[in-house]
Amino acid sequence: MPKDRRSPGPAPRAVPGAGPGGLDEVDRELVRLLTVDGRMPNNALAEATGIAPSTCLTRVRALRERGVIRGFHADVDLGALGQPLQALIAIRISTHSRDEIDRFRAKVPGLPGVLSLFHVSGANDYLLHVSAASPDALREFVLDHLTADSAVAHAETSLIFEHVRATPA
Repeated sequence: MPKDRRSPGPAPRAVPGAGPGGLDEVDRELVRLLTVDGRMPNNALAEATGIAPSTCLTRVRALRERGVIRGFHADVDLGALGQPLQALIAIRISTHSRDEIDRFRAKVPGLPGVLSLFHVSGANDYLLHVSAASPDALREFVLDHLTADSAVAHAETSLIFEHVRATPA
């Protein structure tokens, strides 16, 4: 075993101040590495963190079971799918009844071209990240699915010129 390899040791301990289900430094490094490359092989993860491959596999499984790692996603070129235009749409809800908000929140993620829905504070209630084939298709999306919805009081669209995904430190 290389001299810098960590022993499996006891079960991971919570980091002070991390709250329930806290992560130790190895768990945090595993999450960081998987955030950069969700397809990183177990052996490479183990080597990068200095733990045995079996320990690494157990820790990654535990992170998934605890909900720290919720899934693995592909970074897709939307242009290659015929959806080169992206926008953020700020939405204000007209009536703040629980039923209307729940209906709106359940409906929107299933609409065509919707990438993400964010419930936010401030003047707007939601930010919607969408992709579309063209400016005309984006306009039709807003008219057909947002302004026609009785829950929507206002929708303001901002085109995204460039999207750069952050890489965790």
